[in-house]
Amino acid sequence: MTEDQTPADVPAPPVSDSQSFRRAFKDLSDGFAQRELWLQLGWQDIKQRYRRSVLGPFWITIATGVQAAAMGLLYAALFHQPLKYYLPYVTVGLIVWNVIQNSILEGSEVFIANEGLIKQLPSALSVHVYRLVWRQFLFFAHNVAIYVIMLVGFGLWRNLHWTSLLAIPGVLLIFANSMWVSLVFGILATRYRDIAPILSSTTLMLFVLTPVMWSTKALQDHGGSVSDRAKLVQVVPTYHYLEIVRGPLLGDPLRLHSWLLVLGITVAGWIAAILALKQFRSRVPYWV
Repeated sequence: MTEDQTPADVPAPPVSDSQSFRRAFKDLSDGFAQRELWLQLGWQDIKQRYRRSVLGPFWITIATGVQAAAMGLLYAALFHQPLKYYLPYVTVGLIVWNVIQNSILEGSEVFIANEGLIKQLPSALSVHVYRLVWRQFLFFAHNVAIYVIMLVGFGLWRNLHWTSLLAIPGVLLIFANSMWVSLVFGILATRYRDIAPILSSTTLMLFVLTPVMWSTKALQDHGGSVSDRAKLVQVVPTYHYLEIVRGPLLGDPLRLHSWLLVLGITVAGWIAAILALKQFRSRVPYWV
């Protein structure tokens, strides 16, 4: 300040908005606007994974189909369930579970795995999340071919009705959750490297507790108080994520409580993601 200036004439120092909601939402919108980049990178990830392979990405479908067939045959025999019902049940459950599992595990590594791009490429942080979710969607789309085969081979189309269309918003909800999971866990795991192994153990525990390979109907067949114990599975959130997609695809009755719970978790998760992006978006490049 010079002698002829008063304190009122001195301009105020600029205020950084790096930790503002405006910058958080701008990161999401700018990342989506760069869709040519993350669409190409996501597809390139799959091509690179199956480079020099004759069948290419269809190995995704074959691997999932073999795993579903093996697990379906085994658990149908163990639980004395009809194969016509149990194999599609396990197959659809496994397809959806793969999306949930990879969203958690790969989402926690999304920024660490893209360290070079984050430091060298001037792009929105959310680009890497869009890339991951797009790649998972491509995996999911390849695996849907298995469901289509079973739809015809096992005559499942006879059990379908208009509520089967709810599988479409169910899938959209799964991937909407995949985005906030990748943002929240990705930021946390970048700052605290212990988060990734913790999530790996937690995901394994959820796989055991969630009826992916086993059915609550199989437990109820034993009679008595088992029916009450079978209802305990509804405490596990991932059960409801499976049901909003698997139920419609198999022609099961609509479970409104599962939809409401998933919608509630989605809203809460996105609030957490926006807060995390607002507070720590500018620090991620220094943490990777």
